[in-house]
Amino acid sequence: MMRLGKLTDYATVILSFMAKSQSRMHAALEISTATGIALPTVSKILKSLVRAHLLSSVRGAKGGYVLVQTPEKITVASVITALEGPISLTECSSTDHSCDQVSACQIGNNWRLVNQTVQKALESVTLADMMLPVSIPQEITVPVASLYR
Repeated sequence: MMRLGKLTDYATVILSFMAKSQSRMHAALEISTATGIALPTVSKILKSLVRAHLLSSVRGAKGGYVLVQTPEKITVASVITALEGPISLTECSSTDHSCDQVSACQIGNNWRLVNQTVQKALESVTLADMMLPVSIPQEITVPVASLYR
């Protein structure tokens, strides 16, 4: 099963909160109180988001954290990468091709194609999209054959 970690989920909650008033600074304690996420966890996530250049931080009494880009420019893929590392469904779909079976594998390129498709889908969803209410879950259907054209 492929599952994102809690920190990635929390990062989207934090970024969504910050995006509601994106032009002002947000203190870690304020974010923790507003989101219900423990302060040490918020601090850890904020540091990761700063390292990934999704947030900027300012020290001092009037300091805090602010979005570097608008919510329409922050992709879900960039949030996942900031917390989880590069998006890679299998070892052979990572950029370093560290799988021991790579020389004899017949399906590695297919896994890379699947990985690229997932990556593009995640890049097409923004923080602004995540903040929109969804009334009915929508299924995304992609014919398998279309992946190989």
